[in-house]
Amino acid sequence: MLLMVSSTTMLPPLLIALWLDEGSKAAFATVMLGVLLVGALFWFPVREQRRELRIRDGFVVVTLFWVVLAVVGAIPYALAEQPHMDFTDAMFESTSGLTTTGATVITGIDRLPLSIQFYRQEQQWLGGMGIIVLAVAVLPMLGIGGMQLYRAETPGPMKDNKLTPRITETAKALWYIYLGLTISCAVAYWVAGMGVFDAIAHSFSTVAIGGFSTHDLSIGYFQSTTIESVAVVFMLLAGINFSLHFVAWRSMNPLVYLRDSEVKAYVTVLLLAAAVTVSYLYFSETFENFGDALHHGIFQAVSIGTTTGFTTAAYFHWPGFLPVMLLFTSFIGGCAGSTGGGMKVIRFLLLFKQGMREITRLVHPNAQIPVKVGNKAMPERVIEAVWGFFATYVGCFTIMMLVLLATGLDQVTAFSAVAACLNNLGPGLGEVGLHYADINTTAKWVLCLAMILGRLEIFTLLVLLSPAFWRR
Repeated sequence: MLLMVSSTTMLPPLLIALWLDEGSKAAFATVMLGVLLVGALFWFPVREQRRELRIRDGFVVVTLFWVVLAVVGAIPYALAEQPHMDFTDAMFESTSGLTTTGATVITGIDRLPLSIQFYRQEQQWLGGMGIIVLAVAVLPMLGIGGMQLYRAETPGPMKDNKLTPRITETAKALWYIYLGLTISCAVAYWVAGMGVFDAIAHSFSTVAIGGFSTHDLSIGYFQSTTIESVAVVFMLLAGINFSLHFVAWRSMNPLVYLRDSEVKAYVTVLLLAAAVTVSYLYFSETFENFGDALHHGIFQAVSIGTTTGFTTAAYFHWPGFLPVMLLFTSFIGGCAGSTGGGMKVIRFLLLFKQGMREITRLVHPNAQIPVKVGNKAMPERVIEAVWGFFATYVGCFTIMMLVLLATGLDQVTAFSAVAACLNNLGPGLGEVGLHYADINTTAKWVLCLAMILGRLEIFTLLVLLSPAFWRR
């Protein structure tokens, strides 16, 4: 059923290709009908079955579906006349889109057919909130076991918070917020001076915190401070927990944001990163006047800190420590329950508070010191889970970086490529500053794995490799 629903995502780019008589129409039509048929063949023999999903079923469905959808999404890139890509590059581009990473192997994006340009943006928009949450929202038949899918799709310290009693209604609530932000962003871009197509396309990747653009120069193509300001506002909003957006909207009380510890930490990190970036750009005379340093510095700090990956300048050529500092902010990423990548602000906050608690315990060994977020003491189980996540994150990062180094990439490229893909950021440093087209095939497959690991927050995928998972 999920495959049949996903086949409909090929319809909008197919209609664009038919309207403009582009060569990609055959590719989209073939994939749409093929996926619909395969889904129907799987579904028809068991259409009468009704079983409740277990938690482990949720992990299997989510992981398999993301992998299968990435494979399906790669086929149009491989079949289209332009760009006509080999399967590795097509898989990389598709995975990057669905995981909202924004890393690309395509050069000459401006010259792509409009249907392909739209398809890239649409992939990010659908991947932003999560295909599984969408499926739970539109397929009541999956409502019985929906919570298992929802938990697998959104792992983390805040995963058990539900906005409504029924998971189907929760998923719908999240999508209403997501759709509302997308429409608002598109209108704001259009008013700021973008054309209708560009406004819609960039609203998809902005709210999804994806970073794909319809131009090689990304947002910098427009040379507009107003457009950049719109992007900053919506990147900031998309990096906040969507559950919080729902609560604020339902209660009509914006003070909800000010009372949330994670949001306060999120804004603080981005403000500090922006202040350091602007100051260094100005005093190092990277830009001639303070105004340029201000808007480029703020934009890149927010874009990279939220893991969006839009660019207005070649930040990887900026002087001193700035490129590496900005890359490190992507490790923190957005808030839990947002479309952002990285380790999530709530985990960073808990790690920091736990570290401070251990320092205090050195002075007062017998003291009972709870770790609090706001006024709420966090259970020790959550703290343990966060430390486990952090250790696993570092372990995965290290192994994949070593593999990339073994394939011949230099240290800067290998480090930044893994960081950019595992954090779902996109642009890196060194050879992957502009695009990923020139790195070797093995590295691209490793980075595909990194993107899926980052999107599913490590554990959802790694749990399938655990022997305990397969025991009865």
